[in-house]
Amino acid sequence: MVQLDILSGSKAGHRTVVRQFPFSLGRSAQAQLRVEDSGVWDHHLELALLPGEGFVLKSSSAGATLLNGEQIQSVLLRNGDLVEAGSVKMRFGFSPISQSTLRVREVATWLALAALCFVQVALIYWLTD
Repeated sequence: MVQLDILSGSKAGHRTVVRQFPFSLGRSAQAQLRVEDSGVWDHHLELALLPGEGFVLKSSSAGATLLNGEQIQSVLLRNGDLVEAGSVKMRFGFSPISQSTLRVREVATWLALAALCFVQVALIYWLTD
């Protein structure tokens, strides 16, 4: 999963987890992340996923968006990139992944191995009698 951490503006401190692509940011009511700070347009940014390539950030107009301090139109994003849309700064990153516990499966596997060993030893003693 991808996340956008808002660093400045009216939503500073807000974290948005992106689950569906394309993902849009702007003042518009149709934007998935609605930001109404100065310098942000109705359809300011779009974040898209290109299979096999990565995440692409597209700006609606040249010069309106900065990535790590450089003006961009369309660019491939990397973890930790700093995106500036108008007066809003945000950090692009990957959400931490969590692994479900496998304790029950591990215990069941060890019990099955122990039972298999017991059966093999019992068969060896039974067949040698």
